[in-house]
Amino acid sequence: MRQPVKVIDLFAGPGGLGEGFSACRPNEKQAFKIAISIEKEESAHRTLLLRAFFRQFKHEDVPEEYYAFLRGELGKHPEDELYEIPELAKPLEEARKEAQQLTLGEDNPEIYKKIRKAIGNDECILIGGPPCQAYSLVGRSRNYGAKDKKYSATEDHRNFLYLEYLKIIAKFQPMVFVMENVKGMLSAKVDGKFIFESIRNDLQEPNKYSNAKPEPGREKHKYRIYSFVAKPGKLDLIDNKPLDPHDFIIRMEDYGLPQARHRVILLGIREDIDSSTGLFTRLQAENHKPTVRQVTSDLPRLRSRLSKGADSTQAWRDNIADTGGNTVSELDQDPLVPDNVYKDLIHQLDTIKNSPSSTGADKGLQKGKIFDPELPAILQSWYKDDRLGKYVLNHEARGHIAGDLFRYIYYSTFAQSMKVSPNSKNLPKALWPAHKNFGSGKFADRFRVQLADNPGTTVTCHISKDGHYFIHYDPSQCRSLTVREAARIQTFPDNYYFVGNRTQQYVQVGNAVPPYLATLIADIVRKLIS
Repeated sequence: MRQPVKVIDLFAGPGGLGEGFSACRPNEKQAFKIAISIEKEESAHRTLLLRAFFRQFKHEDVPEEYYAFLRGELGKHPEDELYEIPELAKPLEEARKEAQQLTLGEDNPEIYKKIRKAIGNDECILIGGPPCQAYSLVGRSRNYGAKDKKYSATEDHRNFLYLEYLKIIAKFQPMVFVMENVKGMLSAKVDGKFIFESIRNDLQEPNKYSNAKPEPGREKHKYRIYSFVAKPGKLDLIDNKPLDPHDFIIRMEDYGLPQARHRVILLGIREDIDSSTGLFTRLQAENHKPTVRQVTSDLPRLRSRLSKGADSTQAWRDNIADTGGNTVSELDQDPLVPDNVYKDLIHQLDTIKNSPSSTGADKGLQKGKIFDPELPAILQSWYKDDRLGKYVLNHEARGHIAGDLFRYIYYSTFAQSMKVSPNSKNLPKALWPAHKNFGSGKFADRFRVQLADNPGTTVTCHISKDGHYFIHYDPSQCRSLTVREAARIQTFPDNYYFVGNRTQQYVQVGNAVPPYLATLIADIVRKLIS
């Protein structure tokens, strides 16, 4: 029986990309095994370690203690009791070998040593994406808008973290590598030159551009860089011309994911690996686009918490009623408020009287619904874990300031009625937040509703801030998405527990590669190297 191919996972985050490769099991046979994953951030590493522990077992053999922890019976954190159980010491030791908290660029000698030990002389593949803050459009805007005006792309080390990725390729010569990054990478420049072209060229000759030598026993190779989605033709050419950078963008909603997430993903194939057209398949587009409602409607309904003052269901309802009473009459006369939206808003305010009372903070939160029947069976199976039962993980509403509650109700009612998320131009002045320049047009997307019958917008780490970009589609819940709802949109299985405080959990989910996309990519890689 062929052994699973070993995987090196760099910049692993909470493990989304690695989860997808680990879940690639044609005919119930494991195609890939995470040999080592590297992540520097503590809370993400704790999540990574817990998942590595979970993967030490076949699913049916996962110890009951793991599920007892998920149910809240063994402390709030896995370090509290789960990791202290003597019978689980051996699988925990193996998980700790796999999930390493180290920093590329700072801990390289130790990282190289641990990779050598993890893969030995075996063939391997490499996955991961260098941190994207310096490439993202938002990140670049912040950098160049800094008060001191001294930002230099040339001196920003984050622009060159891919060089650490390049060194691993050069040293360990993986058969294949998969590198993911934000779409903003395509327009980012250093010294007036597009950084994407430099990266693509460097990846084709990693030993030349990294000045790193292969490990003993490994031959030096060049790589061919391909797209997972470019139209048919020669794999790295279209009409005898090199692929345009935009040919590397994967629009995830086109491939069966419930999220309009667009990312650049490069496939590197070692020159001695046969990558002829007959062996290399691309991602196959899906006609059905799963929606936010389809992947979240079975989860327990929650009310938002109040971030200030006493928090109770009655206080929450009173707050909304008080705010509504002061503004509804103004909205009735405001030409920005469509008649049907006003009518629906009055109805929603009435339903608040019977809105959910739970915030999800109570232990033992359980769901009472089944999956939306319109959700494709393959995704239902992907999320579901029968051993988890009805327990829901990481599903707790965040607190919102009182002034935002009615604003959220109005926005989600507008979206429900008009089938589009409103922007600042649609928000009556009676509901404007206390921002001096809110009406300037610069804050058009300050608030954004996740439309129930569309794929979600891109889940980013910004969801950890205030939640305004991720308002729940149900007006009666009057809140932003929970970590679990964001994780559903990101296609994390329901038994995937995010460790850390809620802010850290949001950041982990937002920074991750969707595992379901990763397993589609893994299957392409599997066929290529079989």
